[in-house]
Amino acid sequence: MVFHGPGDLRREELPVPAPGPGEVVLRIEAALTCGTDVKTLRRGHPVMIPVIPTVFGHEFAGTVTAVGAGVRHVREGDRLAAANSAPCGECPPCLAGRPNLCEDLLFVNGAYGEYIALPARLVAKNVVPLSPALPAARAAFAEPLACALLGVERGRVESGQTVVVFGHGPLGCLLGMVAAARKARVLIVGKDGWRLGRVRGLGIGECLDATQSANVVADIRDMTGGRGADVAIDATGRPEIWEQAVDAVGRGGSVVFFGGCAPGTSIRLETRRTHYEELALLGAFHHTPELIRRAVELVESGALVPDGLISHRMALEDVRRALDMMAKGDALKVLIEP
Repeated sequence: MVFHGPGDLRREELPVPAPGPGEVVLRIEAALTCGTDVKTLRRGHPVMIPVIPTVFGHEFAGTVTAVGAGVRHVREGDRLAAANSAPCGECPPCLAGRPNLCEDLLFVNGAYGEYIALPARLVAKNVVPLSPALPAARAAFAEPLACALLGVERGRVESGQTVVVFGHGPLGCLLGMVAAARKARVLIVGKDGWRLGRVRGLGIGECLDATQSANVVADIRDMTGGRGADVAIDATGRPEIWEQAVDAVGRGGSVVFFGGCAPGTSIRLETRRTHYEELALLGAFHHTPELIRRAVELVESGALVPDGLISHRMALEDVRRALDMMAKGDALKVLIEP
């Protein structure tokens, strides 16, 4: 599936790639749809997709079918999960231990296809071997799960805290799962419908239906004995929800702005409360090679099982329909099996 620009996604027949020096070719066993793909299809993405046309999709796992010259740690037949980016390791953010903010972050696309060529930098820095028993569909969660791990770490979530996640989409659910794995109390704010019902059934945490609430922030404070949450995480990417997240935390609370808002938007902030109650306001972007590895460890060990977030399974030619379903709220994650 090749992205030619906003709204233009085409199924095309391309040659199976041959690996260059340091590269690896992967036969994709499983790919997952993502809300970022939905937004990119709608309006483009100058960071993840700076040049078009390009192959599309970025959450995947598969089996190595060819290895380029110089590759020593990967062999044909190995099963891998791969991140969708690789940091340079040399710029100031990388040297400061924040490779997710790399000034030359190399993005990789092409999950919606039968094969993908992984560039040398990615092969060197950001692929993780998989055990034979780990299902590819579960391994493909490594990238979004790593993003959720970074968001929860930014909020410094600890056992016994109350964590409110605004948004009941796949990443909101993964954020809730990671917080729950740290033994936090999780409240998920969403809207009535089959998706919220499914989230309730997964038992990730307590669910608050925003459509039935006269005041979401007041309800959160009622549910926390008037104190407010210890940590609030926005997973909607809507400025008005960012403001709700700030209002929902108590004294000394942390707010994680995880969902990316549209360019040019802004929020209003009560400076007095932010100052005197020592609120921590934190952005969270992307993931790191360490977190990709930790994500694979979590799903391999069974400490976190995200399978219930897959609501549909489809073939490669159905990618456009799958993304349309996600855009309309008719799907959580769609598993694409080439």
